Amino acid sequence: MTMLWRFLLILLCGMGLSLSALADTPRVLTTIKPLQLIAAAVLDGIDQPAVLLPTGASPHSYALRPSDRRALQQAERIYWVGPELELFLERLLKDQPRARAAIQQAPALTLRTLGPALNFQHAERAHDHHGHDHDHHEGMVDAHIWLAPANAQAIARWMAADLVRLYPGQQARLQANLAAFEQRLEVLDQDLAQRLTPLQGKPYFVFHDAYGYFEDAYGLRAEGVFSLSHEVQPGARHVNLLRQRLSSVGPSCVFREPQFPPRLIDSLSEGLNVFSGELDPLGSEVAVTAQGYEVLLRELGDNLATCLERL
Repeated sequence: MTMLWRFLLILLCGMGLSLSALADTPRVLTTIKPLQLIAAAVLDGIDQPAVLLPTGASPHSYALRPSDRRALQQAERIYWVGPELELFLERLLKDQPRARAAIQQAPALTLRTLGPALNFQHAERAHDHHGHDHDHHEGMVDAHIWLAPANAQAIARWMAADLVRLYPGQQARLQANLAAFEQRLEVLDQDLAQRLTPLQGKPYFVFHDAYGYFEDAYGLRAEGVFSLSHEVQPGARHVNLLRQRLSSVGPSCVFREPQFPPRLIDSLSEGLNVFSGELDPLGSEVAVTAQGYEVLLRELGDNLATCLERL
């Protein structure tokens, strides 16, 4: 060790910092923003988790950059949902000892499987969707597990139990953070149920089949899905059938997502009696704080309700 490094080490110790802080290397890395928000609640006052995917990126089709690979190699904990969501990571994390088992294997999670595609998609699947069966298809596990408060609670419990090994002196703080998070989730769940229950049965359409857990929790169900796949745009027949469906339903809401261009939904709804809104299942613009997860879910519920209440 050079004299300079010795000096820096003494200085850092005196400041209560670590060499990892100097290198700005996160100890805890999550693949997507929602997992980062849950981890931030568990680690409140202890550490700040980092996230792999940048704002606006979709986990269904992300391509790793060299900096992403370095972050994965350096992190001491890696939390990811599973291959149904982050397929691009499955092979890379297979032999990565720092990666935890996929979050979807956490105890006490309620998992749902995807049912038949909503509206008009079967006929075009063989033709437009060939070679993309990893995306969303009937019978696979729905990977959007964080969109149910009960699942967020199960994930937080799993993280808290795991992170004790990484922060052995912080067990009491981890448990206190977990208890506070669970209390806030209970209030959030009650608020969302009160707002959304009166809106059950009102028609709406979504960009892709991402909201099943949230819908199951609050008795909602979309009338249809706009996109066959994140890689393949719907064909002319599908677009025509969707416009017919939108027209026949009457006044309804259509929701886009910020991760994907709005052109498809704009063209589908042009001239029809529909209201538009935006749903962001990843919470791209939500600040990373101990309350960030509640902000994500509350905004999702508010955006749904604001449009549906107009019908």
